[in-house]
Amino acid sequence: MVSTKTIDSFKDYGRCLCISNGVIEAYVTIDIGPRIIRFGFVDGQNIMCSNRKAFPPKSDKAFTDYYGEGKRWENLGGHRIWVSPESYPETYAPDLDPVNYELTEYGAVFTPIPEKENGVAKALEIKMDPDDANMQVTMKVKNISDKDKTFAVWGLSVSEKGGTLVIPMNTNDTGLLANRIISVWPYTDMSNDRIYWGNRYVTVRQDEKYDKPIKLGFDLNCGTVYFCLNEDIFRKSFDTNHPLGTYPDGGCSFETYTNENMIEVESLSELKTVKSGEVSCLTESWSLYKKPCEVDFKNDQSIDSMLEKI
Repeated sequence: MVSTKTIDSFKDYGRCLCISNGVIEAYVTIDIGPRIIRFGFVDGQNIMCSNRKAFPPKSDKAFTDYYGEGKRWENLGGHRIWVSPESYPETYAPDLDPVNYELTEYGAVFTPIPEKENGVAKALEIKMDPDDANMQVTMKVKNISDKDKTFAVWGLSVSEKGGTLVIPMNTNDTGLLANRIISVWPYTDMSNDRIYWGNRYVTVRQDEKYDKPIKLGFDLNCGTVYFCLNEDIFRKSFDTNHPLGTYPDGGCSFETYTNENMIEVESLSELKTVKSGEVSCLTESWSLYKKPCEVDFKNDQSIDSMLEKI
């Protein structure tokens, strides 16, 4: 059975709505955001990064000229809705105002103030299964401008440090043609030992001793990745439309970014032209498991063995 209650204060994020089925729980900020600032087993560790102080605010002349004096953007951690392609300051909309929310049978819908400067209005819905470790996160972006807009819906889970992300590689046989796209950002050192380039998997390890970031993108046919943090495994799944769909950043439906404070687990919808008044959606399925065995994240067979057991 899914229940909700208001948390008066969670760390330095203010009020949150707690959604729980007795197995898992999600905290969503309602004084700011929204962010899914906690996700985990009841009484267990938090999969999301909730260290607000790790992310200094962004505010400069270009930002305040666009959004107004006194405005700033904070990463905050946790899971958020964005739009792609990324651009500054447009996609960095300040979302530090109170959030409206409406309870539903299995969760809630969270609606921040519309972004009039960007001509979009966002909404985040959580629908939790009644009695297991699964929930669905639906992100909606409406075009509230009077012109067509081209964008992808972008779901970014800023996750806790210390974990390892497992990304399955495409396995379709395309003969003489390539069967995968990997995008690499210019600051990424592809030889860094945080990255394992396997035959069936790529893994990315968050390591706080490195302050130089890594960002990679993939045309992820299977639409499923695994973030392993201590004894928990967070599985994120989403629909993809490869090779027919058009995606941002050279064709990426999945991206990850990591630095010394966190690792991001990011899905992207197709890049589409959205007419005035229309809505573009992206739904992620979230699941939690206990790690069933020891695993070597730089060995394909060891990863196979772990995933076969969950």
